[in-house]
Amino acid sequence: MNSPCYSVAMDLGVCQLRNFSISFLSSLLGTETSSVKLDNSSSGASVVAIDNKIEQAMDLVKSHLMYAVREEVEVLKEQIKELIERNSQLEQENNLLKNLASPEQLAQFQAQVQSGSPPLSSTQGAQPPAPPAQLAAQNSGPSA
Repeated sequence: MNSPCYSVAMDLGVCQLRNFSISFLSSLLGTETSSVKLDNSSSGASVVAIDNKIEQAMDLVKSHLMYAVREEVEVLKEQIKELIERNSQLEQENNLLKNLASPEQLAQFQAQVQSGSPPLSSTQGAQPPAPPAQLAAQNSGPSA
């Protein structure tokens, strides 16, 4: 199989990859592709040397990208884990507050939500709720 790239017979895909690599690297270096192209009269050793340099450069770019991606994935995994924990905590707190609220308080809250006014920060005439550990113990007891 004769290739327009080199006088040595090679797979067409390898030839195209080599041309792409040369044009890619030359665009990175800001040089003309024609000045980077290999001459058909180049010795086999110089072709191999250039191929090795191209492969090393591509491997270096790949390793840097993979490292950056792995780092970002770890940061995002940690953020997701923290958000899941916070969501679970808020859901438990919400359920606890719903269980402790009187029907009047729930109705008042629903009315405030529907009207768009902010909920009151303190309950009117009510005691502050007991700590969650005490409430859980009270709620888990027998009910008649």
